[in-house]
Amino acid sequence: MKKTAGIHHITSIVGHPQENVDFYASVLGLRLVKKTINFDDPGTYHLYFGNDGGRPGSIITFFPWANAYQGKIGGGQVGVTSYAVPTGSMPFWKKRLEKFNINYTKSERFGETYFVFDDVHGLQLELVEREEGEINNWSIGDVTPEVAIKGFAGAVLLSTQPEETARLLVDVMGLEKIGEEGDLIRFKSHGDIGNIIDLKKTTVGRGQMGVGTVHHIAWRAEDDEDQLDWKTHVAGNGYAVTPVRDRNYFNATYFREHGEILFEIATDPPGFAHDESYETMGEELKLPPQYEQYREKLNTHLFPIKVKDLDHGK
Repeated sequence: MKKTAGIHHITSIVGHPQENVDFYASVLGLRLVKKTINFDDPGTYHLYFGNDGGRPGSIITFFPWANAYQGKIGGGQVGVTSYAVPTGSMPFWKKRLEKFNINYTKSERFGETYFVFDDVHGLQLELVEREEGEINNWSIGDVTPEVAIKGFAGAVLLSTQPEETARLLVDVMGLEKIGEEGDLIRFKSHGDIGNIIDLKKTTVGRGQMGVGTVHHIAWRAEDDEDQLDWKTHVAGNGYAVTPVRDRNYFNATYFREHGEILFEIATDPPGFAHDESYETMGEELKLPPQYEQYREKLNTHLFPIKVKDLDHGK
């Protein structure tokens, strides 16, 4: 039976790109590992944030559209994106959220304490302490490796057909059901990061795509061969799967599960350092070969963005 290691990345739609960079790089302390364009809509950025090396399971990506319409979080979407922080670091994050005037609440589920808050464009996020996962050796401002976000803790899924989504997670994606609590079912993959999925058992109103919503969730494939096996496996279980698409930093194939959530299966390699060095990742606008001839025009059209040290006014 095939089993994914867990989440590869999560992609969302947001507003102004500088506001997006300020929140995820400067406040949450993630590394901007890649500045490129939306291959399907080259007039806008595709921004990737993650741990120091851009490891699968730590990558959140964004399509930022300034002045775009606000979406609605609901059925057929990832409702909440959860981040894992080192054990003992929650006091730091409490002070940090308060420092930047980010309203948050505390919640408890499955024996864990979460800080729940929205990003600057309305995406619902959580922080939770986890022992699992390697330390993120990235520092910016007051965020140091001792407290830095490791990557995804997991996600909360909102399905229009929860029973179908639950069956898919176990029978197709190979996750293990490990518990139920209130209105949630918890599943776990064998990876050490991005490995927990909570599925809401009751339906909510259908979501509407727009700013502040998740576009899709991607699952890990080991390599190109494994991805082709996944494509055959998913199609054999009755899902319509797209051809493999080259996304430069991974290859991707997509399908919409019966609860209407858009799933992707993405390869771990080649990663983000193949067109930049590890040291310089995220510094320059990187374009796939088919768009290189439009570089000057794109640089004129795209908003200039900069990673700032907001803790020290830089």
